[in-house]
Amino acid sequence: MTDITLEQAGAKKSSLFSTAALQKGVAFVVLIALLAFFSIFTENFAAWNNMVNIMQATAVNGVLGVAVTFVIISGGIDLAVGTMMTLTAVMAGLVLTNLGMPLPVGIAAALASGGVMGLISGSAIAKLKIPPFIATLGMMQISRGLALVFSGAKPIYFNSTPNYKYLSPESSISSLIPGFEVPNGVFIMFGVAIAASIVLNRSLFGRYIFALGSNEEAARLSGVNVDFWKILTYALSGAICGVAGLLISSRLNSAQPALGLGYELDAIAAVVIGGTSLSGGRGTILGTIIGAFIMSVLTNGLRSMGVQEEWKIVVTGVIIMVAVFVDIILRRRA
Repeated sequence: MTDITLEQAGAKKSSLFSTAALQKGVAFVVLIALLAFFSIFTENFAAWNNMVNIMQATAVNGVLGVAVTFVIISGGIDLAVGTMMTLTAVMAGLVLTNLGMPLPVGIAAALASGGVMGLISGSAIAKLKIPPFIATLGMMQISRGLALVFSGAKPIYFNSTPNYKYLSPESSISSLIPGFEVPNGVFIMFGVAIAASIVLNRSLFGRYIFALGSNEEAARLSGVNVDFWKILTYALSGAICGVAGLLISSRLNSAQPALGLGYELDAIAAVVIGGTSLSGGRGTILGTIIGAFIMSVLTNGLRSMGVQEEWKIVVTGVIIMVAVFVDIILRRRA
């Protein structure tokens, strides 16, 4: 009986991995199709400057998507990633501009503030048993309010920290390859993605994240400290939001306290499009990055075709619904 059970479990795991690979493959094909479509029917879409703009936009959404991927794989959801990103940018501005501290201290402040906010969300979910949707919805409002309070509801500029722009919009690689003006933020995004992928697939922490999303009660009965790992997952997600905060504030050369709402939708859409299941237990970082590029290409292409920004929001909602429906169908077949 045990052998049969193990064989069935192995077959189920193999089926889920093949489903994830299929969704990643479909997402990649969709990305190539969108690039081809807009390149043919939109003037100057394929120009290098526009490609740089797409990569720059993807850097922020991609990092936020990585943060959400951890949470969703664990079986949760995080609606606060956009406003936590804003709060971490404001904290970096307070430390660098208002206090005049060195750049590394500002970076540490952004990462630490994001980690603390994630820690609070995770604790509310794990210890107080507040549903993730409600807990992170509350944290979204808290982060938004704190960003406005700490900044005095005014932008904080980084003019006194000239090196800050090198975090995202500048291109360090162009000094090695002239003409290859790829923003530093893109390489930071890929660096975060590689590190996150290693954590998910090569560490004990990653195995526990998948275990929580697959069957939390089974993980608890197996001796896993579910509350601890759940809190750690949200804390890590918050710290990664700090990276996104650094990237977007570097790109704008300012911390905009009213920015952030809506970014969580793009991040969640990127995660779902990339094959991560909203039911938890399955997902990849590579799929999320592909999903983030799809969202950026779609937004840029629609804007180039003169489509109103409001319709971009409608399209995002439709994409989320379609991606979730496809995930449900594939899971049933698996």
